[in-house]
Amino acid sequence: MSKIKIFLILSGYQLTWLMCVFGEVLYQSSLPGLISGIIFLFLVFINSKNKKRFFKIIFLISIIGYLFDSILVNLRIYDFNTSVNVGVLPIWMLVLWPSFATLFDEILVFLSKYKLIALMLSGSLGPLTYYSGDPLGLIDINNFIFFFILMIPFWIFLMLFYLNFLLRLRFN
Repeated sequence: MSKIKIFLILSGYQLTWLMCVFGEVLYQSSLPGLISGIIFLFLVFINSKNKKRFFKIIFLISIIGYLFDSILVNLRIYDFNTSVNVGVLPIWMLVLWPSFATLFDEILVFLSKYKLIALMLSGSLGPLTYYSGDPLGLIDINNFIFFFILMIPFWIFLMLFYLNFLLRLRFN
């Protein structure tokens, strides 16, 4: 994969994340995140080498993420302060999880050679991304101890699932 494609996918995901978060924080609107996420997902999909693999990875990672977030919100570990929800999650999670999952299709493949680093990064950056929403007022973490006790293993598990299962599947 070319470095420019890697840069564009990473930038597109970051832009989607920023639009989801700051659309809510600054404008109390889910539209900026939804629109940028849909455009990003469409562009990545039409440029993906293996569309069947792309779709399956996006689906599997997103379902796991939606379920985990829904469970933690239902357990009152954290709550989102958002304008529009689908169930208990912000509507823009419908594009944010799939946008994040695009990184697993081609970008994060190199981490298979660096499993320990991958697990350490996942176990720290995933929870810190959520935590960053608390000072912004986007998320209320009701129990910091349980938040980190549950988040760190979840993000490590998600990376292990990717490295040990998804990378080995044949999606032809």
